[in-house]
Amino acid sequence: MSPAEPIRVLVVEDDPVAADAHVLYVGRVPGFVAVGQAGTGAAARRVLDRTPVDLLLLDLHLPDVHGLQLARSLRAAGHQADVIAVTSARDLAVVREGVSLGVVQYVLKPFTFATLRDRLLRYAEYHAAAGEASGQDEVDRALAALRAPAPAALPKGLSAPTLERVTGVLRATPEGRTAAEVAEEVGISRITARRYLEYLVDAARAARRPQYGQVGRPELRYHWLRER
Repeated sequence: MSPAEPIRVLVVEDDPVAADAHVLYVGRVPGFVAVGQAGTGAAARRVLDRTPVDLLLLDLHLPDVHGLQLARSLRAAGHQADVIAVTSARDLAVVREGVSLGVVQYVLKPFTFATLRDRLLRYAEYHAAAGEASGQDEVDRALAALRAPAPAALPKGLSAPTLERVTGVLRATPEGRTAAEVAEEVGISRITARRYLEYLVDAARAARRPQYGQVGRPELRYHWLRER
């Protein structure tokens, strides 16, 4: 692949809403193009058999196979695509296992476009390194490109503890919640609750739907997307 060609990404994610969001995110990063999406490990193999892919954006919890098992089978079959794992799992043993299978980065859900963009741009720097290193410093620089900075800060005015409480409310209510209901349960203002809920929507971890049947403008109801 010449330097002018974009890095080809296959999104492997069984949640259609999250998959569409990830494809959109990839397309917004210069130098990257989403060449397809797959909802199962079997579908991912079919795409890889017919389409050149440089990088998998891989959810670890697929309906037919664990993501690391998929990565292992792809390596055995000769596929050399690198992997950025997308997951809510925080098991460091899984992280260590993934290193040997071509997992170059982990992105924990929920995440924002800015977080994924940072990981992709760092991967692009790593991917561009070619030829023979002149010495230890050059090897270290190539590997350092993959190291993520400190976790991306939440938008101004949002706090991690409150985000956790808002997330907990949505998780516990499959029927969804309005901003007013979340505000009452968490003990924050309706405007603040909406900011947290919209953050979760932007991170592809919640969806908003209009609630009809009331006089006047329909109110938005927020639903937690399926846990990975």
